[in-house]
Amino acid sequence: MTSVSPIPEEEADQALVARLAEVWASMAEVGSGLSEAQWKMPTEVPGWSVQDNLVHITALEAMILGRPDVDHSVPDGLEHVKNDIGRRNEVFVDSRRSQSGIEALTEFCEVTDARLAELHGYGPDDFGRASWTPTGDGTVRDLLPFRIFDSWVHEQDMRRAVGIPGDLDTPVAAAGLERIVGALPFIVGKRAGTPDGATVVFELDGPLARKIAIGLEGGRAKLLDAEPATDVTTRIATDTETLARLGCGRIDPTAALDDGRVRLAGDEALGRRVVEELNFLF
Repeated sequence: MTSVSPIPEEEADQALVARLAEVWASMAEVGSGLSEAQWKMPTEVPGWSVQDNLVHITALEAMILGRPDVDHSVPDGLEHVKNDIGRRNEVFVDSRRSQSGIEALTEFCEVTDARLAELHGYGPDDFGRASWTPTGDGTVRDLLPFRIFDSWVHEQDMRRAVGIPGDLDTPVAAAGLERIVGALPFIVGKRAGTPDGATVVFELDGPLARKIAIGLEGGRAKLLDAEPATDVTTRIATDTETLARLGCGRIDPTAALDDGRVRLAGDEALGRRVVEELNFLF
């Protein structure tokens, strides 16, 4: 058997930086062709415009760079601000709502260019430094996949709002899909209450089409190397973009089931529970 050599750590680190550069360049490309009216169009993120989605990425990267916090108070009564995290996210976004789209894009490019310049100068020890991550303490190396995913998700919010599809079949999109796939065992096993011995198979078409099989054994759900030849309990058929939108809370699962964007076979009650629990971000 031929062994596969692991990717050197430094090469893997710079691959993450390359993905960030790619998604930020894609976001900037979308923004460069927008009219002011398009910048202000609403998106699937409640209360946020196309511009707000871009500004959110600017805000987080500015924070990571250690730039000073914005001195701004969020207005009371914003219906889309539900909790402390939402309020913190809203501070920088709301502080930039008086900007034009081009001003917001200029700031985004300046901040992300500065972040990339910093990361390009990092060595293995720098990537291994302690860092905040959305799931708790980690390292810079742990943080970067979250930043790639968050940026790609908000890029897609922007693209859908203005009708400019793209970045759905790239290495960045593949990285985003992997993060969603990684959440599926928890959703299938814990949140949907799938019984022991059951198997749930996702059949995805469109860009990055694939099959994902998840089995329950001993009360634990795990990704399987392949779907079993027989006895699949539930099949959930959809496209990769719809799966991503469901996983990120962008669309209503009942509507997606009713209009055929998601199709079930086998144990439909179980399949419906899984689909209804797919949102792992909110």
